Amino acid sequence: MIGIGSLLVFIALALLVLIIVAKTAVVVPQQNAYVVERLGRYSGTLGAGFHVLMPFLDVIRYRHSLKEAAFDIPAQVCITRDNVQVGVDGILYLKVLNAERASYGIADYLFAITQLAQTTLRSEIGKIDLDKTFEERTNINMSVVTELDKASEPWGVKVLRYEIKNITPPHDILAAMEKQMRAEREKRAVILTSEGARDALINNAEGGKQETIKNSEARRQQQINEAEGQAQAILAVATATAEGIRRVANAMQDPGGAQAVQLRVAEQYIAQFGELAKESNTLIIPANAADIASMIGVAMRAIGTTTNTPAPPPRA
Repeated sequence: MIGIGSLLVFIALALLVLIIVAKTAVVVPQQNAYVVERLGRYSGTLGAGFHVLMPFLDVIRYRHSLKEAAFDIPAQVCITRDNVQVGVDGILYLKVLNAERASYGIADYLFAITQLAQTTLRSEIGKIDLDKTFEERTNINMSVVTELDKASEPWGVKVLRYEIKNITPPHDILAAMEKQMRAEREKRAVILTSEGARDALINNAEGGKQETIKNSEARRQQQINEAEGQAQAILAVATATAEGIRRVANAMQDPGGAQAVQLRVAEQYIAQFGELAKESNTLIIPANAADIASMIGVAMRAIGTTTNTPAPPPRA
């Protein structure tokens, strides 16, 4: 009997020891913090790892995750500066930095931050018009984060980001906004079309102007070239004629030159005399037209007179 009693006591003591160890030995996971109270007062914060508490004295009162967490902010009705009601909801990102402050600084930091986010959002929405709410989302988010960060610092909580998820105006406002956007698009389309037509007319006018200028310059250059060509042709003919006359005059001074001139004059006279009746039926001819010798003599006397005429003195 004594052996059985001792065994029962031993078993009871072993169970008691196991229960005490189970209650006092604590393993804290990574990125977690446990707040320990001893006899009702804050004793310390347990980080990740294995810890042994004082039996019957230490109690784990709060457990906090140190990871960044995201929480939905319920949708609420906000009034813009131009008195339009819009439904706005969002999402909040925060992280516990100090487990002691998060435990004793406020009763429920998540509820407090959620309410503060809603009131701050209503205040920020009320500062701007409806048309600006969509394009000012970034500024609104930054303003909400700034205000929440100031308020949550004593609570050991860091507000990292706040993002507006949806901004929902009333249906009639949405219809009006859609009509306004359609009108704006149509106006821009008309403006772009008119600007395109204007640019096309300007380009066509500029092209016509350039074409006219180029054509006038081409005509002017053509006239200049033609005039220069005619001048050079006249000069060449005059030079050739003068050279021919000079050579004839020199040839007349050579032996037999006079007889050659007489022969040439006679040939030209006979050729031209043969052409008289071909152009017209009415002719006026001298009385001695058939006397070739007398006509050659007259011509030779004229040539001799011209040849013997002294050249005029050179001009000073």
